[in-house]
Amino acid sequence: MELKRVVVTGLGALTPIGNNLSDYWEALKNGKSGAAPITHFDASLFKTQFACEVKGFNIEDHMDRKEARKLDPFAQYAMVSASEAMADSALLESNPNLDKIGVIWGSGIGGLKTFQDEAEGFFKGDGVPRLNPFFIPKMIADIAAGHISIKYGLRGPNYVTVSACASSTNAIIDAFNYIRLGKAVAIVTGGSEACVNQMGMGGFNALKALSTRNDSPETASRPFDLDREGFVLGEGSGALILEEYEHAKKRGAKIYAEVIGGGMSGDAYHMTAPHPEGIGARNTMIAALEDAELSPSDIDYVNVHGTSTPLGDVAEVKAIHDVFGAHAYNLNISSTKSMTGHLLGAAGAIEAIACVMAVQNDIVPPTINHFTDDPELDNKLNFTFNTAQKRTVNVAMSNTFGFGGHNTTVIVKKYQG
Repeated sequence: MELKRVVVTGLGALTPIGNNLSDYWEALKNGKSGAAPITHFDASLFKTQFACEVKGFNIEDHMDRKEARKLDPFAQYAMVSASEAMADSALLESNPNLDKIGVIWGSGIGGLKTFQDEAEGFFKGDGVPRLNPFFIPKMIADIAAGHISIKYGLRGPNYVTVSACASSTNAIIDAFNYIRLGKAVAIVTGGSEACVNQMGMGGFNALKALSTRNDSPETASRPFDLDREGFVLGEGSGALILEEYEHAKKRGAKIYAEVIGGGMSGDAYHMTAPHPEGIGARNTMIAALEDAELSPSDIDYVNVHGTSTPLGDVAEVKAIHDVFGAHAYNLNISSTKSMTGHLLGAAGAIEAIACVMAVQNDIVPPTINHFTDDPELDNKLNFTFNTAQKRTVNVAMSNTFGFGGHNTTVIVKKYQG
């Protein structure tokens, strides 16, 4: 069976550094930090009092207030980024077969704020179970895909992937596979997360996973720096329209890039820590290269998972050395989490978008907040520290890894017709 080509024809972004694709990309190029003191709630009693929140966002600018109240913030974010991507793609203007267009979304946690609000109300009450009838439909992670499909009448494959921080990359890979196997002509994919709330911050603080650099939030996410001490929690959403190439070509669609491979692996090691030798990270990159029928020397840029944790950054660098060998020194490597924070289940989506834009524009966004080299890392590698770099980017790779040992990689290349 001949596999079909898959291209990217629409993008949408709602992030801590930009509420649309254009603003997001400009902020990435300029090395803008999205970290700031928390405004969603009073965080004064928390160990970490800052995060990468979406800023200047009002859902009523995008939908009716009554409808918005039926959605948890993670689903609101999904609807907004999907709307931008759909408009960008002009997918529905050609009157396509809606039975062949689907939604495959990713979210690591889903409606955490809804769960928190309902539980808080219940336990403050008289013990009688008076819960909002929208409690369950607002909370469940799959509802984001459901709402997107309902809005646009998309009757193709419809579900959500849940694999912690790898969730949206899993969604992108599934969408890619459905299209190249001929099961769909287009799929709205990506991911969303909204965990900057008391339960999210408290839970990750309890794990000792977050930076506590409250005196300097904007420099707290510092991947590959000697003084990194945890990730910065982020929120938001990213959406991509993946489409079968001939379908896109026939309707005259704008094409950003081509998706050519995806890889997945498991660490089989620890609940939250990566394998210290980066075995799972190595295996997913190798799987993606094999799927794309590429050699390591074909890759120009790797958008790494790079969360700014002491263990994770070291393991991923070891994996890069294992996979790329001498070519590792020809790569540009960067962690855009240094700017956006870690969007958990939405991380893969916004980072895949960063790769698509890097390929299209031949610009590698930086890893900001580098102050001191870590002697445990190979500092001869080009981590694209502090300043974006112009270079030809024909092929880019995006890595995302999640608690539970879930590892995913997606590869995109420059569109050449």
